[in-house]
Amino acid sequence: MAFATTDLCDEFGDEVRVADPVFRDWGGTRTFAGPIDTVRVFEDNGRVREALETPGLGRVLVVDGGGSLRTALVGGNLAALAHRNGWVGIVVHGCIRDVAELVGTPIGVKALHATPRKSAKAGTGERGVPVSFASVTFVPGAHLYADADGIVVADRSLLARRQTP
Repeated sequence: MAFATTDLCDEFGDEVRVADPVFRDWGGTRTFAGPIDTVRVFEDNGRVREALETPGLGRVLVVDGGGSLRTALVGGNLAALAHRNGWVGIVVHGCIRDVAELVGTPIGVKALHATPRKSAKAGTGERGVPVSFASVTFVPGAHLYADADGIVVADRSLLARRQTP
């Protein structure tokens, strides 16, 4: 799965949406892509864990944490769980923690910032709904492409069309 978000933007133009450059790379993998699944939560990562406990099947979990910088929604344990269950990446509109553990886990993780404070675990929030932040609406089933240059979203897989027979 070789790609560059810059090339996808050049090749597919208006067919892709580019997220505002507000995310930092935290995971052990910097380039990742896959179909999107979503959760919308606020300072509670129960639904995040619930999603990552399911088979990832090469998907990317997009977490709308409301941009909160007060608590972390993903840490080392959840990143390891995601990797074990076949998720390729996690994008968090909020914070992560356990930075040293995340760097050593072979999964893509993008988030706004790091904070040491853990979140609540009540399980409030929604899963599988469109979420909007960073000037992009992330819809379950759409495709996300991420690398060091940023995040690009398309309604369909762009890599299948680029492969040569």
